[in-house]
Amino acid sequence: MARKKISTTVYITPEQNELLKLLNRKTKVPVAEYIREGIDLVLLKHKDLLPGQLSLVEDR
Repeated sequence: MARKKISTTVYITPEQNELLKLLNRKTKVPVAEYIREGIDLVLLKHKDLLPGQLSLVEDR
């Protein structure tokens, strides 16, 4: 089942737009999916700055 999505506006450069369109044409994956994937990567990269549950096991 698909998760509910919230509409928002983002501004990208013309170059980013063209490359995303090219990627879409070659893969048939929606541009919005690539944007969501990019957001997930940023959130993962900065997860130490976000609140969350403490792990019971120490990460090494």
